[in-house]
Amino acid sequence: MPKPNLLWVVKDRSRVADSSWSDALSDFRVHPVSDLMEARATLSREDVDCALLTSVEDDIDIADALEILYQADPSLPVVVWHPEMRATEAVRLIRAGAYHCVGYKDTPDALRESAHNAADEKQRRRRAHDHASGHEAWRKFLVGDSPAMERVVETIRLIGPRRCTVLITGETGTGKEMVARAIHQASPRAAQPMVALNCSALPEHLLEAELFGHVKGAFTGAINARVGRFEQANRSTLFLDEIADMPLELQAKLLRVLQDREIQRLGSSDTIKVDVRVIAATNVNLFERVRQGKFREDLYYRLNVVPVSVPPLRDRDSDIPQLVEHFVKKVCQLEDIPEKTLAPDVVGRLRTFQWPGNVRELENAVEMAVAMSGNRQVLYASDFGMPAPAVSRVIPMEPPESITDAVECLDFETAVTQFERSMLERALTKTAGNKTAAAELLGLKRTTLIMKLRSLQGSAALVS
Repeated sequence: MPKPNLLWVVKDRSRVADSSWSDALSDFRVHPVSDLMEARATLSREDVDCALLTSVEDDIDIADALEILYQADPSLPVVVWHPEMRATEAVRLIRAGAYHCVGYKDTPDALRESAHNAADEKQRRRRAHDHASGHEAWRKFLVGDSPAMERVVETIRLIGPRRCTVLITGETGTGKEMVARAIHQASPRAAQPMVALNCSALPEHLLEAELFGHVKGAFTGAINARVGRFEQANRSTLFLDEIADMPLELQAKLLRVLQDREIQRLGSSDTIKVDVRVIAATNVNLFERVRQGKFREDLYYRLNVVPVSVPPLRDRDSDIPQLVEHFVKKVCQLEDIPEKTLAPDVVGRLRTFQWPGNVRELENAVEMAVAMSGNRQVLYASDFGMPAPAVSRVIPMEPPESITDAVECLDFETAVTQFERSMLERALTKTAGNKTAAAELLGLKRTTLIMKLRSLQGSAALVS
């Protein structure tokens, strides 16, 4: 079996030869690199299983280094090792995305174990991706691979083949119906269409008839017999959205159906056996409704056999790039137009927005952006209707004085490089060397600014 590939980012490569630590990593094929630019180049050409981040350039924070590595490979687990690692620093770095942190109290064996666990995690993420693009057709309903969404995916893998009733909870717009459709598609009932009904969309007497059906003459206007949703969903799945809005009297009848697996059409005393899996959804605290006497406790426990909580978008913001790409492709296909692309700063702006309406609001924003862009191929932040970024720290800048000289050199690459370097130097001068403020001034991410500076410092085309 081939050794896993480990990328070791260490400023002082002599540490790689240290016997105690090199022995700890003897199970790996180690690719040592001394800076982040070299790390990104290695990630672009090698299939790396995990990374060990030991030390980076003096002017780069470890959290920024993590972001740069994840920009190159979003699925790469990164272990941070430093002999002076403290608990507070470890917490900060794990929040920034580190897979694990190893400190001065840890042994070479602990480092080996962490690296192996990281490599196993990369394999798990690969398998999840293969499942999504392979035989797990239901995975198409769930866009994103954030830890929050992976927990939902793992739950669906377990309960999909079962018959159990499911209660899906989550804020408005989080995609509860998509989760219901994924559960249905992951079940043996997938050959039949899922039947859906919004319990808040109809008044009580119509809702009952819609659920159970009716015979001719059952009530005024019932001029013909009609099959209800339960019968339509026989040997399939019935999705009841906004279940909290179901009237109490109707809740009792639903409970009876869940217990006996049979229904009666309105106006008839005949019972009809049904084989239906029920999935219910709500955006409110259903147990609180029980305490208020607005929802039956016995029905609550009948529905809540397996609870599935759909995370809000703020808890899965790393999924936003995939969601935006998915919605852009979907809208352009519906409009029968060429697929549009995003300006470089758009995804970063979208990730910092709060999205109180969750995924539904994001999808609407994408649809608006496609419409507002007209015939333009590139979507800009203004197309999404987002407010302009804060300008309190932005400093007005004049264009470089040397732009004319740069053009006259007639070497395009050199001209562009000199112009870019001049812009960066002026931004840093304006902000007294503050990289965060300079990045805001230029409309760049801080990590992008850092990598541009690194690139320009190493460019042979520049002169001091």
